[in-house]
Amino acid sequence: MKLYAVSDGPPSLAVRMTLKALNIQYQLINVDFCALEHRTEDYAKMNPQKEIPVLDDDGFYLSESIAIMQYLCDKYAPDSSLYPQEVNQRALINQRLCFNMGFYYAPISAHSMAPIFFDYERTPMSLKKVQNALEVFETYLERLGTKYAAGDNLTIADFGLISATLCLEAIDFDLQQYPSVAKWYNTFKEEYPQLWEIANSGMQEISAFEQNPPDLSQMEHPFHPTRKTKA
Repeated sequence: MKLYAVSDGPPSLAVRMTLKALNIQYQLINVDFCALEHRTEDYAKMNPQKEIPVLDDDGFYLSESIAIMQYLCDKYAPDSSLYPQEVNQRALINQRLCFNMGFYYAPISAHSMAPIFFDYERTPMSLKKVQNALEVFETYLERLGTKYAAGDNLTIADFGLISATLCLEAIDFDLQQYPSVAKWYNTFKEEYPQLWEIANSGMQEISAFEQNPPDLSQMEHPFHPTRKTKA
């Protein structure tokens, strides 16, 4: 098994935490995002979307971090509490996974990650979208009243949400106004230090880039505007 991943990419980190939690042995292959290795034709043979990560399980290629996490649990740990078979539990986990990708991680990434690497600005509107996402997550946690995002047990939904939230920590965003989110985030760090080690490695890279953004002025990205160096 091989995982093509980027070291500071939240979707890649979520999959890596899943592999670690399931104790699955695999080869980690770093994809150089800045060198656009994921935009090559060879990479497109594995994933026509040319996005990261991609799982290669003995010639079976699978992209999209949610699908990869679900696949790993279904194939290698069908009885795992990370992705239980019970219909209502699984439905809630699936909802949280979808919530993260479409409603939570998307505005967080646009506000935190995009301005680091490309010619985007953090604006009052981008901040408002992050605050809205956090308010909804806060409500979910309050209403459910459990330790983790989809119950008292850790699930793959938490891996996606943790990977998104660490982007905010990397830019020194204060979670104090969202006490349930802050408690959930810190509980994960305390209870699963080996998994947090994976997440933290990415967070530290993002934090370093926040302080010293990479020079990607020579990159010709197909849909992100590159920031030109000042004369």
